[in-house]
Amino acid sequence: MAGPVAQLLPLLSPDAALLAAGVAADLAVGDPVYAWHPVRLVGAMLAWMEGRLRAAGLDGYGGGVLLFVLLATISLGAVTAALFAANVVSPYVGWLVHAFLLYSLLALGDLVRHVRRIDAAVGACDLPRARRAVSALVGRDTDRMDGAACRRAAVESLSESLTDGFVSPLLWYLLAGLPGIVLFKVVSTMDSMVGYKTVRYLRFGWCGARLDDVMNYVPARIAWLAIATVAAVLPSFSGRKAWRVGLRQHQLLLGPNSGWSEAATAGALERQIVGPIWLNGVLVTDLWIGDAADPPLATGDDVRRAIALCVLSGLVIAALGSMMLLRPH
Repeated sequence: MAGPVAQLLPLLSPDAALLAAGVAADLAVGDPVYAWHPVRLVGAMLAWMEGRLRAAGLDGYGGGVLLFVLLATISLGAVTAALFAANVVSPYVGWLVHAFLLYSLLALGDLVRHVRRIDAAVGACDLPRARRAVSALVGRDTDRMDGAACRRAAVESLSESLTDGFVSPLLWYLLAGLPGIVLFKVVSTMDSMVGYKTVRYLRFGWCGARLDDVMNYVPARIAWLAIATVAAVLPSFSGRKAWRVGLRQHQLLLGPNSGWSEAATAGALERQIVGPIWLNGVLVTDLWIGDAADPPLATGDDVRRAIALCVLSGLVIAALGSMMLLRPH
């Protein structure tokens, strides 16, 4: 038994070359679309389990904790079994499966493409198309949004997702290999599907929402530091404002983590983001994030600079992580 386990452990562990390949594939190709995508499978399992747990009367805190335990156990078991089977065929097949799973669990490239589509629609004066694309990213009214508001929403989503779609999974992969990134994706999926402060999910979704806060806590602050560092080096960006706005305004946005990269991006771009947000016909906020002396984000050039900033910040973190894996132990 020790032999197969000893062979499997390296396949589950983080690998610098596979990390570089996964990051490159994500940015170059985007998220792969296939029926057995791990996140899709976790989402389907979650929906099925929620129904069974609620039918059994487990619709409170305990049910939410049990949901996490079941999802994590099944997901980690499935990934381990897949790698074991692939390794039996050939160690090279095992590494290919590892690389493909890692690539499937990083999610920055697809979002970059979506943001570009929004910007292109605004640039073509096709506001209905831009609004439809924005509605896939945010849960707010889009019928009142002009082109500049569409671009701000796109940059807001991009900068927020830099943390939970790229930096967090990357960090958990560095710390715990494939089990770490799979566990993070289980928690992230729980937060997105049941982590709402509604009557239905306030207790049942508590476990997923709190675990998501914990697992994103350090990555969010690493993203802030990376954005500030990149902005300090590149021309036409402000590292000083990225640091200051991120530090002072992150708490103005919902949650303990998303505000760090959003506020830092606003500061780095020297533009204000967010602005008026309408939900179900009601103005819920008119909050602006960024230096009050800076203009609102509005142009295609602003969007392109935001994309460059977020991609380069993610690449810096990935490169540092790969160097850590290559360091002699």
